Amino acid sequence: MSQPLRSVDLTMVQEWQDGRLRPFQDYLAGEEPLEIRAGDRSVSVTMRTPGHDLELAAGFLLTEGLLQRREQILNIEPAPDCKPAEQGNVVRVDLDPSALASLDNVRRNFYATSSCGICGKASIDSVRLRGITPPNPGFRVSAAVLCRLPESLRTGQAIFERTGGLHSAALFTGEGQLLVQREDIGRHNAVDKLAGWALLGGRLPLSECVLMVSGRGGFEILQKAAVAGVPVVACVSAPSSLAVRLARELRMTLVGFLRGRRFVVYAGEERLELHPAPAEHDPA
Repeated sequence: MSQPLRSVDLTMVQEWQDGRLRPFQDYLAGEEPLEIRAGDRSVSVTMRTPGHDLELAAGFLLTEGLLQRREQILNIEPAPDCKPAEQGNVVRVDLDPSALASLDNVRRNFYATSSCGICGKASIDSVRLRGITPPNPGFRVSAAVLCRLPESLRTGQAIFERTGGLHSAALFTGEGQLLVQREDIGRHNAVDKLAGWALLGGRLPLSECVLMVSGRGGFEILQKAAVAGVPVVACVSAPSSLAVRLARELRMTLVGFLRGRRFVVYAGEERLELHPAPAEHDPA
């Protein structure tokens, strides 16, 4: 019988420090392949951290343009007819014929990412052709709220605290309330899990939300946020040049280097209330 998949594994390692070697047990972030099937057809295989796999599959299909509405998913479940070695690593999604009709075209576009060398213009054109509309222009968030988000993100990174090997993404309200948070070995997977959470729960578009991601903000992150209708994206590190171009093209708000009481605005300043954030321990 196959072992249950885990988001965290335990292994014996050797630590060298100042000329001394000691053995100890260390935690590792789980990593397994997840195959997404539309009916009996394989759509994609992605390396992910096990957990929230149905959300990941649904979010991937949404953000990659295979479907647009929750009603197009007739059924979604762990594949019941896979090989023993594949159990827990395959999700089957039964789609409405309207979604199946675009399957071949979408599969041809799965490789249109910056990591595959495709030019930036072609990447942005592919997003434009999908008809993604600019997100909520009336949404506002203050500098004070933005400055609180990194700490909230870190507090919710339970697996990262044990392994040091995962990325995190979270959705917040304009007042800074945490709505949902997901971790994964792939930052784009963590965002897809959020998109899937919203899709399956009937919460799209996410027009009143801020997306916060650990690490950098790449093109894929902005593209997936745009599909889900997120107006503001904030990242701990730097965005890429193509992500900035896409944010400006779609009139999204993009904030980078959000750490402590500092951040850099790359696009969409009009959504931000930029009066000074109050210090945490201001004297009365």
